[in-house]
Amino acid sequence: MIFGARVTSGQEHIILEVINNKLKKGFEGIYSVLIFPDIKGYIFIEAYDLATCKKFVQGIPHIKEVIPKEVNINEIINIAKIKAEKMKFSEGDIVEFLSGPFRGERAKIMKIDESKDSLTVELINAPVPVPITTKASTVKLIQKSEEKEEDEE
Repeated sequence: MIFGARVTSGQEHIILEVINNKLKKGFEGIYSVLIFPDIKGYIFIEAYDLATCKKFVQGIPHIKEVIPKEVNINEIINIAKIKAEKMKFSEGDIVEFLSGPFRGERAKIMKIDESKDSLTVELINAPVPVPITTKASTVKLIQKSEEKEEDEE
């Protein structure tokens, strides 16, 4: 059974380390723990039953509550698929900002950092090209780079 636990947003990795240390000391009935970077404020715990899960998280800082309703495995699979299907950008692509101070502006991708899920772009209509680093989720693809299109033909 998989249960969701509400936690302090941004503390998921710290909680994961505490849980890992607690499991090393020996605790029966906990099988796995999942966190998703896109889902702030929640962790998922696979446990034998709800009572075991609640007993295990008792006393762990930043865990607010265990949600008593079991999480369907298909919901977690869908979350993982959405993350895997994220649109891949490539250098030279033209993107448009969806939010922030540059909303509506178009930019060209200069560099991609997949580990941080960020892009370094230069605004197209700016008088002086200044590199801007932004999260990939704040932009949408407008046009693929011409080099990539030629390679595919």
